[in-house]
Amino acid sequence: MANIGKSIIFKGDLTGDEDIEIEGQIEGKISLPKNQLTIGAHGRVKAELSAKAVVVVGHIIGNVTATERVEIQASGVVEGDIRAPRLLIQEGAVVNGAVEMTKGDGAAARKPASPAPLAAAGGGPPTLPGEARKTG
Repeated sequence: MANIGKSIIFKGDLTGDEDIEIEGQIEGKISLPKNQLTIGAHGRVKAELSAKAVVVVGHIIGNVTATERVEIQASGVVEGDIRAPRLLIQEGAVVNGAVEMTKGDGAAARKPASPAPLAAAGGGPPTLPGEARKTG
């Protein structure tokens, strides 16, 4: 695992083929399609992030896309949209942005069909499907 220390300030595109932990400051674009990106407690990132998995302990300003999962720990802050098939947000974490849960292939998750109405026409108390209503 590569580590970008607290005293490092990096501006530009960051790509790689190994897991990375960021404790410093990054501004630009980060792409780790086959690896995990961890934003450590001192990490401050202003970038578009794309990785297999993202763990946020520090602060991100920018959109986050993960092909497997995003985990935001209690001290983590994300100011941007999140797109991932699995999302874990611990109590105390801050997320300011939209969340899109996707399937593993990147297709948006579908909403379940809404259930059939329980009330029959004509008013009165609702009946369950298959249950007869008394009429008088």
